[in-house]
Order: sequence, then structure tokens, then C-alpha cells
Amino acid sequence: MKKAGILNRHLAGALAELGHGDGVLVCDAGMPVPDGPRVVDLAFRAGVPSFAEVVEGLLAELVVEGATAATEVRDANPAAAALLSRHFPDLAYVPHDDLKHLSHRSRLVVRTGEARPYANVLLRCGVFF
Repeated sequence: MKKAGILNRHLAGALAELGHGDGVLVCDAGMPVPDGPRVVDLAFRAGVPSFAEVVEGLLAELVVEGATAATEVRDANPAAAALLSRHFPDLAYVPHDDLKHLSHRSRLVVRTGEARPYANVLLRCGVFF
């Protein structure tokens, strides 16, 4: 049994399958989940787990070379915007509808219980060397 890191077996296994350039959408409970990508749904109740908790946990285990979020997050969800800009100084912004379209190319979708708007980010995996 693992003693640290991500304990959810479905999420830990999905992360182990990712490679350089693969996309991971971390999304709030309201984001439409596209057909195609593997989905690990962590949503339990409204707000649980939070977007911040999931992003922090994923960043402890993934190499991320880039990230994209919806432009709307800056005005509609300052807490999520601050979290994203802190972790991703070169964060790319696109309109929310474009982010939904981009999510179709994701390899993995991780759905949180976040109940605040536009708490979504598309991560692009990097390599550790």
C-alpha cells in the first residue's frame, strides 16, 4: 500500500500512463466532460475535493510544462485565478468555449467537487529530464 502521494488507485494509475505532451484537464463539477478521455471523477459533494486541493496534489506528482485556463476565471473566480497564476507564471488564457473545445484532446480528465465558476485548467505534461 502506498503511504504518501495520491492514494486514489484510479487516479494514480492514470497519472502513471501519461507521457510528454499529454493533456490533463482538471475541472470543476460543472465543466462538461468530453467523450474520449479517461475520466477520474473525484467529486463527492459541492466543494469536496476543492480545485485547489486537487491541483496541488497533481503538481506534487506531475511534471507540467504548460497550462491553459479560461479568460473568465480572472473576473469570476479570483481565488482560482490566483492559484493558477502562482503555479503557472506563463499561464495561457483562452475563452471558456475554446477551453471546452481543447479539452476534447485531453488524455485524462480529473473532475473535482469545486462549485465555484471557471475552476478549470488544462495541463500539458512535461518530462523530468
